[in-house]
Amino acid sequence: MADRKADISRDTLETQIRVQINLDGTGESSFDTGVPFLDHMLEQVARHGLIDMQISAKGDLHIDAHHTVEDIGITLGKAVASALADKKGIRRYGHAYVPLDEALSRVVIDFSGRPGLEYHADYPRARIGDFDVDLFHEFFQGFINHAQATLHIDNLRGDNAHHIAETIFKAFGRAVRMAIEPDARMGDILPSTKGSL
Repeated sequence: MADRKADISRDTLETQIRVQINLDGTGESSFDTGVPFLDHMLEQVARHGLIDMQISAKGDLHIDAHHTVEDIGITLGKAVASALADKKGIRRYGHAYVPLDEALSRVVIDFSGRPGLEYHADYPRARIGDFDVDLFHEFFQGFINHAQATLHIDNLRGDNAHHIAETIFKAFGRAVRMAIEPDARMGDILPSTKGSL
């Protein structure tokens, strides 16, 4: 399997984003987005997904973090799609359950070529520090639209908003890791009966 790396930039009047990834990495990461809690969550994705990831972003944070968080999701989705190329030989599907103390979340992903998001998480408060929890949905929506993936996220229980978010992002990293892994039995075959993904 060829090197599965990508270097993708997105430049708009609202944000300037650069994402560099290696899907076959060791989980090394660096983030400079201006949104510290998102950086903390992305670090979970890199570490638990074993994806080397460098993300830099400059956005209109004087308004709020919405555009920056959404556009990071978009650019990361584009980077993953680019690094996966034709998707031959991958497992395609991935899933994970992750607990953190009282919180438990499940994430299931399919690199199907069809964007779809089912996001079910009820947070006990609207903000974690100064981060608006509504923006997690925007991040994942941006990701799936451009990674061309179907993603189901379910927080099954939890009382602490930080714990809930962290279980979701850790499970997301683990599910992505499973789905993008080369499948030795699949070889160079596309994991679909349609002939394309």
